[in-house]
Amino acid sequence: MKKVRHILGLSGGKDSAALAVYLHDKIPEMEYFFTDTHKEIPETYDFLDKLKARLGIRIEYLSADKGFDHFLELNNGFLPSAQQRWCTVQLKLKPLEEFIGSDEAISYVAIRADENRSGYMPTRPNIQSVFPFMEDGIDLAGVHKILEDAGLGLPAYYNWRSRSGCYFCFFQRKIEWVGLHENHPDLFEQAAEYESAHSDGRVYTWNEGETLREIIARKEEIKREYALRKERELATRSNKSLSDVFDDDEDACTVCAL
Repeated sequence: MKKVRHILGLSGGKDSAALAVYLHDKIPEMEYFFTDTHKEIPETYDFLDKLKARLGIRIEYLSADKGFDHFLELNNGFLPSAQQRWCTVQLKLKPLEEFIGSDEAISYVAIRADENRSGYMPTRPNIQSVFPFMEDGIDLAGVHKILEDAGLGLPAYYNWRSRSGCYFCFFQRKIEWVGLHENHPDLFEQAAEYESAHSDGRVYTWNEGETLREIIARKEEIKREYALRKERELATRSNKSLSDVFDDDEDACTVCAL
């Protein structure tokens, strides 16, 4: 009988890291992987290194044969978006499918009990997804406790960003683009360069209707509006911390957040 593989995808975020801690002793044969687009923010790699050291695990870094720029050229410069997520298919799903191949596999997915999303559901019959946090009733507070008890804490980027993933992720809100500009100006400039006009006059933007340079031109206004909105939310949800409210805004790609 062919052996079933146990796999856990790490995103560089809090939930998948907490699941790795939660299952580490329960499933010693677990295979941990990270699908690397090579467009990640530095804090993601730092947190993965911290997780490896803390648990003493090996993480398999998966990558597509060709990088983002190659597929951007194939798509005639058309930037990926929530409606056209070609980056997800080429840079996340295909490397994952090659990693699993035809093996029977159980994929452990870090969706919490307090989340209302399905996450990535494999289309191949040889892959079964399971959701330990949902089954065991572990919510956001539970995830925070797991990470704190393990001495890991939260990834550093949660100070200004609500998700792991590419530095130019189109799911970012305007305040997160401001955060990228302030924390990694070089990466912000690279993201802005991707929006540059083509020779035929076409212009694509990461945010619908507004370029990154236009966002930064009014960044103080964006920061004020964000602060006011958070104050209103905290006033009506006094049992939550600011980091919890920020987490509630997360709308990440369910594959990138494996």
